[in-house]
Amino acid sequence: MNEKILTNRKTGMAMLLLIIALYAASVFGAIFGIAGAGAWLTVLCIAWMCLGWILLLGLKVLKPQEALVLTLFGKYVGTIKEEGFYFVNPFCVGVNPAAKTKLNQSGDLESETKSSALALIAGAGKTGASYENKKLSLKIMTLNNNRQKINDCLGNPIEIGIAVTWRVVDTAKAVFNVDNYKEYLSLQCDSALRNIVRLYPYDVAPNVDTTGDGVADEGSLRGSSEIVASRIRDEIQEKVAEAGLEIVEARITHLAYAPEIAAVMLQRQQASAIIDARKMLVDGAVSMVAMALNQLSEGNIVELDEERKAAMVSNLLVVLCGNHDAQPIVNSGSLY
Repeated sequence: MNEKILTNRKTGMAMLLLIIALYAASVFGAIFGIAGAGAWLTVLCIAWMCLGWILLLGLKVLKPQEALVLTLFGKYVGTIKEEGFYFVNPFCVGVNPAAKTKLNQSGDLESETKSSALALIAGAGKTGASYENKKLSLKIMTLNNNRQKINDCLGNPIEIGIAVTWRVVDTAKAVFNVDNYKEYLSLQCDSALRNIVRLYPYDVAPNVDTTGDGVADEGSLRGSSEIVASRIRDEIQEKVAEAGLEIVEARITHLAYAPEIAAVMLQRQQASAIIDARKMLVDGAVSMVAMALNQLSEGNIVELDEERKAAMVSNLLVVLCGNHDAQPIVNSGSLY
């Protein structure tokens, strides 16, 4: 389905003035007909006053970043995209299959509020009817789907959520190629998220290939969030191109281990951090002990045998690697 843009229909104001003028003329014509000008004039004017309102159905007003897809007896006529006051065939009908679809995204809450207000004004609260806007929004909107629980490549369950910014670029494809383009987009976002997340571990893990080139890398959901988001965006775009949608950006908004393993993984991370810190302390302490022995030996400050060196190394390591401040015992007697 190819999109056809209607640009030569901005005659709404002229047609409105013409219809008002014809109604005024029909009123005077009916009066003159009744006064004796002729019965045919009266019948013609009354017929216009009864049926002339049909032309008012062809008046359409569009605001910036709005579009209206028109069909005439089931056939696609074209799309109005530019803002303005238009006049189209009164029998043309606007089509928007996603008009009643409300997702967790920008624009839907505002639309729902306006629809409720208009329905209340029209008395829909009594009749059960609902106001339905057939216009399509061309603005950039943000879809924030519910968080999903997905297993990463190591089998660990995680919770992840994404925010996808998108817009409609081809109204004909959005309306006619899919049943409901909003629901279709939401479903494709969930599917793409699962497909990409399953390729990555939560944290950097050994012997894991996240790029598919057969070489292990250091990709992870936590450390490579920009790359993961880019891959999610590309996969969603590939799926929704036939629906006339453009994915502007995809961002990870929430990333955490699932509650059932969150406490265990936290302990694991704490243990790993403690081990790394201890390793750094030991490396630093050994280098400091070696430096102290070298300086004592090079400066001929004191000569220590192997037993005294071992005792000195032991004492220095205890002082440098201990969790608390050491309480030294000072020997005021002889060295030996």
